[in-house]
Amino acid sequence: MHVEAQAIVCAVRAHGEHGAIVRAFTPTDGMLAGYVRGGRSRRLRPILVPGNLVRADFRARTDEQLPALTVELTESRASMLSEALPVAAIEWTTALTATALPEVQPYPRLYAALDGVLAAVVAAPAARAWAAALVRYELLLLSELGFGLDLSACVAGGAREDLAYVSPKSGGAVSRTAGEGYRDRLLPLPPFLTDGGAGDWQDIIDGFRLTGHFLERDLLHGRAAEILAARERLVDRLKRVTG
Repeated sequence: MHVEAQAIVCAVRAHGEHGAIVRAFTPTDGMLAGYVRGGRSRRLRPILVPGNLVRADFRARTDEQLPALTVELTESRASMLSEALPVAAIEWTTALTATALPEVQPYPRLYAALDGVLAAVVAAPAARAWAAALVRYELLLLSELGFGLDLSACVAGGAREDLAYVSPKSGGAVSRTAGEGYRDRLLPLPPFLTDGGAGDWQDIIDGFRLTGHFLERDLLHGRAAEILAARERLVDRLKRVTG
């Protein structure tokens, strides 16, 4: 096995006295894990930061063997490590990706979307510039893994206009008229998810509430649910920003 590719570092775990096991997301081979010799060294620690873009070289003698991984920094996103909100966004997005995706399965749309979200976080630390994109990324991840929401038409009557809610059971959109008597049991559907645009702060918070429901229900179970603490920190900080 030999894969040489650009990759996004998504998770790093200490292994042994000096090494690290790294999960990195590649455009054509998907999520790959590899052992980095000296991964905890002073030289490599600044490179092996979740969110960083690296040139990765995975090599293994057999498919069953954990590949040896060498990395070369392409783009550092560690400049945001002093900013609490961007750090929370990068921490959550990379942890979600590393946890949810199976290994060695390509997800080129997800790779492009993740790279775009991380670039936006670094380019514009103000959350309004990237928060809606992060919600869309979570929706795309659900879709790519087979848990997509149908936001194109009302599940109660087929209407395509004035979609205002989402059924927490079916994941289908519900029009304002059809959902009027049940809105306490439905999830708000932020307009930016159907009409485009960035959305206002309340729409963004509603978007995180929507995607969070389905991430918890369909994807993040057992030990995987432990990463939801990172998401809670991010959403709490976003709420404080919105006032």
